[in-house]
Amino acid sequence: MIGVGWLYYRSSAGVNYHWRWAEAFELIFTPRSDGSLPYFFQGLVATIRISLWGMLLALGLGTMVGLAKQSRLTLLSIPANAFIQLVRNIPPLVFVFIFYFFVSSQLIPLLGLDELLRNHHGELNPLQSFLFGPANLWENLFSGILCVGILSAAYVAEVVRSGLSNLPKGQWEAADSLGLSTWTKYRYVIAPQVLAMITPALAGQAISLVKDTSIVSLISIQEMTFAGTEMANSSGLIFEIWLIVGMAYFVLCFAISLAFRQLEQRVIRFQQS
Repeated sequence: MIGVGWLYYRSSAGVNYHWRWAEAFELIFTPRSDGSLPYFFQGLVATIRISLWGMLLALGLGTMVGLAKQSRLTLLSIPANAFIQLVRNIPPLVFVFIFYFFVSSQLIPLLGLDELLRNHHGELNPLQSFLFGPANLWENLFSGILCVGILSAAYVAEVVRSGLSNLPKGQWEAADSLGLSTWTKYRYVIAPQVLAMITPALAGQAISLVKDTSIVSLISIQEMTFAGTEMANSSGLIFEIWLIVGMAYFVLCFAISLAFRQLEQRVIRFQQS
């Protein structure tokens, strides 16, 4: 608090910066000309949307890759390890640029999604608007979700693999001795114990994913950092806007940490019962 107070004083006295918080909050809460949400909150909703879909992709893909790497089948473990090493050892910014241009020019037409993502016709119902946003930005949304999801999936895969590796061998043998099927063994014996061990690491990765969404602003995806950049440049309220953006990210990440803490406690109670 002393450090923050000193920085605030130096920015006002030493740098001669005049804080204009009233103008900043007025700009933040001013609706668009068409009556829609203020531009900043549109970016905030886009960040939440990309984060949620990106987490689902990262958890699903990361779990499958982690299981594949832990597998004794070389046909599964080698490609899984190659994926992890490739994604983890490329700078995120470089990966986003390469992947974005590949997605825009090659992958979307290859999957037959260009007509849906680029030329959608018809009105959207409220649920579609909430889950996917404006139709004219679906291609950007799809690209952003794939970028942050695949980036995080490589780290989630290592988290899952480490959880499986650290599970005592006796647990596997006990499940096999009971004659449990593979699905039952993983659901009732392996998964609860692994989930309890890796929940803190998954929480950290989920928070990193939310912060990594700021990278996709460089490829013109209109999330919160993109909105903050345009608002700060157009208004001149540099420090005010970026402090508000930083606080918004902090609130999102803190909420995720609390949610994962509750999840960890529930998993522990489930094990004890």
